[in-house]
Amino acid sequence: MIGSNISVMRQFQASIHLDFHRRTPIIPLNIKTSETAMTNLAENIKITPTGGPLGAEVRGVDFSAPVDNSTSSALNAAWSEHLVLLFRDQDISDAEHIAASALFGEPAVAASRSYHEKSGVLPGNDVVKHPEIAVISNLGPDGVPVMENDGLGSGEVVWHSDNSYIPTPPAGSFLRALEVPPKGGSTSFTNQYLAYETLPDDVKARIAGLYTKQDSTRNSAGVLRPGVTAPETLADVTGPDHPLVRLHSVTGRKALYLGRRRVFPSQFIIGWDRAESEDLLNFLWNHATQAKFEWGHDDWRPGDMLLWDNRCVMHHRDPHAGTHRRIMHRTQLGREKPIAA
Repeated sequence: MIGSNISVMRQFQASIHLDFHRRTPIIPLNIKTSETAMTNLAENIKITPTGGPLGAEVRGVDFSAPVDNSTSSALNAAWSEHLVLLFRDQDISDAEHIAASALFGEPAVAASRSYHEKSGVLPGNDVVKHPEIAVISNLGPDGVPVMENDGLGSGEVVWHSDNSYIPTPPAGSFLRALEVPPKGGSTSFTNQYLAYETLPDDVKARIAGLYTKQDSTRNSAGVLRPGVTAPETLADVTGPDHPLVRLHSVTGRKALYLGRRRVFPSQFIIGWDRAESEDLLNFLWNHATQAKFEWGHDDWRPGDMLLWDNRCVMHHRDPHAGTHRRIMHRTQLGREKPIAA
């Protein structure tokens, strides 16, 4: 054992090249520092809650390195507890992004991609080798920032749950920042466990067993999807029916599941007349998006990654000026049919 250690030390010393104009040795990059070696160990992960009704920052994780089962379990437990997780300084490839997503659920192709493929338009003005990666950008065809495009542009993205317009929405979404504007474009999240739990008892009883039609015609920035005709009546609204109250498949907790809503005609309650449906949905949306349920990430940096739980969280993006590039890559994972509570 001693001879082996001496041999390793000699190899290490031989690999160090001294620069005689400086006092410190230059160590080759293929020799890991002790800090790197300690990365991704469950016992070294630090989880710091935001202090708000949801969200936590996770430190000690590098998704460019392997993640073992104990660390994966710790991260999933943190996700269940905090609903939104922030990872900073993730300098990773798209393939590594997909691998990181697989720690939390099976990566899926973005539902919006099918609309672009059917119409012959590539999503996000970009060609991506990995179909699991969706490009969220504000670039036009010439690479110049614009206010409106197929990649959610630079404007406001209203409160919504990702892909609620398909029968099996993703359990989670994982967003990675590549380029961000100097200001604007904050992403906010709202806790739909709390939104449900704080409803008056009579409202809980009223909405039990109700389903809503989820509008699939427009994206979350209000842009009509490629190849789709705008609805003129409720009968024209296409999309699945989902329960208003959803049972979380992991935690077993109840959450409001509003999904998405645009200008009328859009979301409506199945079996109700228009006036009653609009009144109740107005109440629920106003209740669910109160500031007391919300936390926002307002200091995006390149390398930031946000993971959120679509089963119990909605999110929103503030607009920005559209004069600077904003490019994000997103994965979605763990598609499942919403369980009625």
